[in-house]
Amino acid sequence: MSLYQGLYKQLEAMGLSGWSQQLQQIVPEKLALNGHGNMEKWQAALNALPKLLPSQIELTNKVEIGCVDDLADFDKDQLIEQLKTFHPWRKGPYSLFGIDIDTEWRSDWKWDRILPHIQSLAGRKILDIGGGNGYHGWRMVGEGADLVLGIDPTLVFVMQYQLMQRYIANESHYVLPLGIEDLPADLACFDTVFSMGVLYHRRSPIDHLYELRSFLRPDGELVLETLVIEGEDGMTLMPKGRYAKMRNVWFIPSVDSMLRWLERCGYKNSRCVDINTTSLEEQHSTDWMTFESLADFLDPEDRTRTIEGYPAPVRATFIATAPK
Repeated sequence: MSLYQGLYKQLEAMGLSGWSQQLQQIVPEKLALNGHGNMEKWQAALNALPKLLPSQIELTNKVEIGCVDDLADFDKDQLIEQLKTFHPWRKGPYSLFGIDIDTEWRSDWKWDRILPHIQSLAGRKILDIGGGNGYHGWRMVGEGADLVLGIDPTLVFVMQYQLMQRYIANESHYVLPLGIEDLPADLACFDTVFSMGVLYHRRSPIDHLYELRSFLRPDGELVLETLVIEGEDGMTLMPKGRYAKMRNVWFIPSVDSMLRWLERCGYKNSRCVDINTTSLEEQHSTDWMTFESLADFLDPEDRTRTIEGYPAPVRATFIATAPK
């Protein structure tokens, strides 16, 4: 049975049979063995995972699955090597059978900053745009979400989600190998939509905000996190080339500009609830993500600037309400 069969049934129950049928065709195509050079290796690694039963699953204060005693006679170092097949691990951290997966991002820190400001997730249907391997989605399930649908086109992140789902086995959380352009317009069915770390990668941030609004039910909540710069209303940075070595950064607004964009797109009660300068402790290379990270993106002589000379990354979180 497909890992996503439970999702298809839930979408049908929500009156989204057409979309459910589309996904049943699209998802296998995205995950086909010939769709990515590493897909065969990842699938083999998934199939080789030990059949272990976790003694406990913690999703509220952290993501911790089982303990080292659950490994029984299975070799811990062998499992570590299997897990590293899915490098790079960017969002986390995870603890799986006593193995601490030290991810590039301390995504739990971001979650702890955001959680006090959002509506209770209990019983809500949630869309998580660009959710990576689903770390935040697991935390949403820990808060009582009825359904969390994450989308991310990066296949290794979807494989990481599938790995965790092997042991968590929760029918409230799914990560699909899709980009936002793969979603139907005007779904208007989600109670909460998260877009974290996505806006500045979109060529048209205004169109992105309208897309997010179209996925929300009337009076639903948007949770948006993005890079920001210091400045007045109307100020926006459009990097000449790369920003922090990223090619696809288009617009970085000031906080006031972001609030103006939300207002112009019809959102209500828009506010900035958190501003945080990304630290080297929050984003860093590890044994589980050995590529370059924040330390390599900043000017070594002046950590307040990127290697290109722009202001170092500062991230802000905005909450807004869709119109009724």
